[in-house]
Amino acid sequence: MEQNELEQRPLIGLPTLMRMALQGIDLAPLATELIAYANTHPRAANVLLDLSVILQLKQSNELAMQMQTEALKLQLVYQLPFKGEQAALRVLALVGPGDLMSNTPVEFLLEDTDISLQLLYVAPEIPFPSELPEHDLVFVAIGESEQNKPVLEFVASFIDQWPRPVLNSPARILALSRDAACAQLADVPGMVMPRTARIDRQVLEQLANHPLALSTLMADADFPLIVRPVDSHAGRGLIKLESAADIPAYLQAMPEDVFYLSRFVDYSGADGLFRKYRIVLIDGRPYVCHMALSRHWMVHYLNAEMTDKPENRAEEAQFMADFDQEFARKHEAAFQAIAERSGLDYLGVDCAETAAGELLIFEIDSNMIVHAMDPVDMFPYKQPQMRKVFSAFREMLINAANHPG
Repeated sequence: MEQNELEQRPLIGLPTLMRMALQGIDLAPLATELIAYANTHPRAANVLLDLSVILQLKQSNELAMQMQTEALKLQLVYQLPFKGEQAALRVLALVGPGDLMSNTPVEFLLEDTDISLQLLYVAPEIPFPSELPEHDLVFVAIGESEQNKPVLEFVASFIDQWPRPVLNSPARILALSRDAACAQLADVPGMVMPRTARIDRQVLEQLANHPLALSTLMADADFPLIVRPVDSHAGRGLIKLESAADIPAYLQAMPEDVFYLSRFVDYSGADGLFRKYRIVLIDGRPYVCHMALSRHWMVHYLNAEMTDKPENRAEEAQFMADFDQEFARKHEAAFQAIAERSGLDYLGVDCAETAAGELLIFEIDSNMIVHAMDPVDMFPYKQPQMRKVFSAFREMLINAANHPG
């Protein structure tokens, strides 16, 4: 037996660690235990990777990335826990180095199932393993971003020759940038996705002094505008510019060099609330994952008014119960167009409805977080809905493995 096997302890994994964090459990004692283990077992890669996740959950990102780098020097393949003795399917997910937003969190989708999931870290600068674990199918879990672009291009250079079925083409994932996606979906009937321009800092500075130049960037744009740094997530750096006069203060607060700019669409309802939906398309079929309500236009589930307002949870529960017959049917053609044009087997859609009843698309992405970790006593309706999502994902994988091509 190799020394690395003697030193290895099972991977705890992202789902377990994040659930602990969401439940308010202090991860510091576990981190101390793992650090002590790593000090006496310097080749325990699983421990280092778990420590990297814990550090990210505690907002120590720089140290977390250092820990991940050390783990990848020792090992590139990581086995997630699965249910039962014999796996119904062996999935190899290709992931890239980076933080928790860098890859599709497949771990959540397959948690507590009978499917074996192994993560293989790949990047142009990382030597590819000479031997791979046995697997039945490959899922490309690398998300679209500036950081991941060379990783996706690297995977695209060899994935067509892979001897097993492959889900989520890296070339298709590359086309999910905000500016490329809106161009891809611009003319879909019954759907609105405002054109997004990718601009550098200098152009944004010029707009502050010459707001009329905006028409040269986007024919349909006018203030108010939405601006955010490229590769930002969860609302970081996202604001509404009411006029060109807001630009200098924004740039003073943001050090980034490249931004996305698009027109703001008021999607508030008659009651003044903003409703934002997270949908996943699995094999082209839409499944709802959450609906968030807020009095503010920038809606994220964690900061929306869901935990403190039972009427909002009641509306979300009803929306989920009626989704297949109402929302999904109403926007069936739009969802079908998104699935067909993206060409992806699994895709997330953040969306809303305009006052005219059109489907308003904020973002399409393959690495949106989808989970079933909300408190069951407060969100009892979510468990059956998320089981439906996870079952559909499992069925898609099994069908792809059994019927390749």
